[in-house]
Amino acid sequence: MGDDEWRARLIWWVAILIVANSLVDTVIVAPLLVLPQMAEFFGTDQSAWLNASAILAGAMWAPLLGRTADVYGKRRILVIALLVGGAGALICLIAPNVGVFLLGRVIQGAAVGSVFITVVYIRQVFPARVGMTSVGIVTSGSAILGIASPFLFEAVVGAYGFRAVFVVSAALALAAATAVRVFLPESPVHAGGRVDVAGALLLGLGIAGVLSYISLAPAAGWTDTGLIVLLLTGIALLAAWVFTALRTAEPVVDLRMLTRPVIATLLVVVLGTGAYQALLQLIGIIGHTAPDEGLGYGLAGGSGSLGLMFALPALGAATGGVLAGWLGGRIGPARTLTWGMLIGIAAGIGLLLSTASFLPAAICAGFLGLTAGAVVTSGFNLSTTLVSGEKQGVVAALVQLMLGVGAVVLNIVGGSILGATAIPGGSTPSAQGVHGYILVMLAAFAVAAVIATWISTRAHRALPA
Repeated sequence: MGDDEWRARLIWWVAILIVANSLVDTVIVAPLLVLPQMAEFFGTDQSAWLNASAILAGAMWAPLLGRTADVYGKRRILVIALLVGGAGALICLIAPNVGVFLLGRVIQGAAVGSVFITVVYIRQVFPARVGMTSVGIVTSGSAILGIASPFLFEAVVGAYGFRAVFVVSAALALAAATAVRVFLPESPVHAGGRVDVAGALLLGLGIAGVLSYISLAPAAGWTDTGLIVLLLTGIALLAAWVFTALRTAEPVVDLRMLTRPVIATLLVVVLGTGAYQALLQLIGIIGHTAPDEGLGYGLAGGSGSLGLMFALPALGAATGGVLAGWLGGRIGPARTLTWGMLIGIAAGIGLLLSTASFLPAAICAGFLGLTAGAVVTSGFNLSTTLVSGEKQGVVAALVQLMLGVGAVVLNIVGGSILGATAIPGGSTPSAQGVHGYILVMLAAFAVAAVIATWISTRAHRALPA
């Protein structure tokens, strides 16, 4: 096969994997546009569950998908995950009540939990010289599509109602699964052994229980009886999983695989992603406030200003992901991850100094996007260099899990800061709260940068990719 033909085939494979990853937008982002309509249709005031269920289910699915992908092949499990996600969309489409709808959302979560499979597939199938760059393109390509997709879904929903979201999701899942099965070869690396399904269920359900409590408690109350039961159940399931994992020959996640560099990488992912997502949440909050209201902050400008504040981070994430992949193949993913954290620190400082100036804040938001792209791409690239090929699926699944954990936990931390420092007599954030919020996220970036620097000094201990 000639170089031109091989290059064209790689480009085609990358395009297919980008489409597969874009399914996540139809599962998570698109339903946000129709939450009020769904809540009204199903007669519930718990709209948070309608969307959070798929995100939490993604965390539940990831460990099982990681181990099965290592054992049975990345392409095969990716196809199955996409089809399962499509089946979940069809259940949501025909759901007569909220219980059936939530079941569909949990099943849809398989698509959310499968993004990491595309990363491991690239690392094992693509030539090493383009592998890390391709990871950056695939993990960031959906961000570019995500800039236009809200406008598309808004038009579709306006014409056909909220259920159209799930029609599009099911159709895209079928198309992506077909393309992956027909055009992509199977990955060459397979682990031996079996899949510990019982362990995967204990781990997945335990994680989902704990994250459900963290996600929903701020609205329902930290002492809500039902949520406390959910938290305790999640902790008990996780404890049971640890007990069985230490006594199982082939656990779904081998705890011996969690070396210090691997754990450090996961910490950087949690802190970096969490700080970025939390700052993005803050921008959404203060973006509706005009500077002339005299609160000491405010980014509301003219028409379209808030849209620009979110479009620039999306563009930055796409750019940062591609650059991180390209640089990772040249200076190493650990150093690239460190630079990403340093950019996050600089952008956070800029945002701290411009909470009442739209254009400087928008530029800082764009640079925060660069950090997000670097965290995702370098986190996947680095983690898969720290273990052997037979364990890359599992470790990448853990990175995917940490992306969600970081976003949930630090968003809650940020919201608690704003609530505790609100202007007396109301819920409006104070300038002290806004600035304290940013300082906490800056500290998260700083700790992540220190850890990433430590990892880069130990890079010679990593196993070859």
